Amino acid sequence: MIERNHPQLSVGAQGRLLSIPRSSFNYAPQGEAAMNLDLMLLIDKQFLEIPFYGVRQMAWHLQNEGHGVNKKRIRRLMRLKPIYQKPDTSKPAKGHKTYPYLLGGLRIDRTNQVWCADFTYLPMRKGFLYLVAIVDWFTRKVLAWSISNTLEADFCVEVLSEATHKFGPPDIMNTDQGSQFTSFAWTDRLKRVGTRIWMDGKGRCLDNIFIERIWRSLKYECVYLHA
Repeated sequence: MIERNHPQLSVGAQGRLLSIPRSSFNYAPQGEAAMNLDLMLLIDKQFLEIPFYGVRQMAWHLQNEGHGVNKKRIRRLMRLKPIYQKPDTSKPAKGHKTYPYLLGGLRIDRTNQVWCADFTYLPMRKGFLYLVAIVDWFTRKVLAWSISNTLEADFCVEVLSEATHKFGPPDIMNTDQGSQFTSFAWTDRLKRVGTRIWMDGKGRCLDNIFIERIWRSLKYECVYLHA
């Protein structure tokens, strides 16, 4: 938006015209500190082992492992990571409709009967990214996936569009109650192709167990070995 080498307007003049402070233009965002990234990786691994740990249990676990952390730091780091319990990101946005969980006892015996979708945190050498995937419950096949540095709903809808284009729409889509999956963009896309929408119970990380197992395999067999 601002051109540093504009022939007629200085950076300051362009900023005034756009109501953007010059300090904002010169600001270079700082990533997480190396210590915090190391802690996030430890939290991620522990969630794969015990997905029901909250802030207090996670802080105790890391303290017992010799890390000098408190609950305040762990709470902040867990909020950056949309995995398993999803402390903030599994909450629907205000005004978003949620749907019941109805997969209990359902016989799933064919492809495209039930799909599930979820996203997880990927630790990188200097930060983290988010991975979303759509899986067929019957075949356990990953139908579509994508990586992003944000958690916007459009990123998830693009993956949904790719999966339905390749395989046709499912009868049922099951997700958690995260704001991406309760958003109008996501639910409207499913309704327009005639898919019923079901969602995990609040705080029930094991309702979508198949995709959680995929995250575990992916991270232990690939991500942690090749950061």
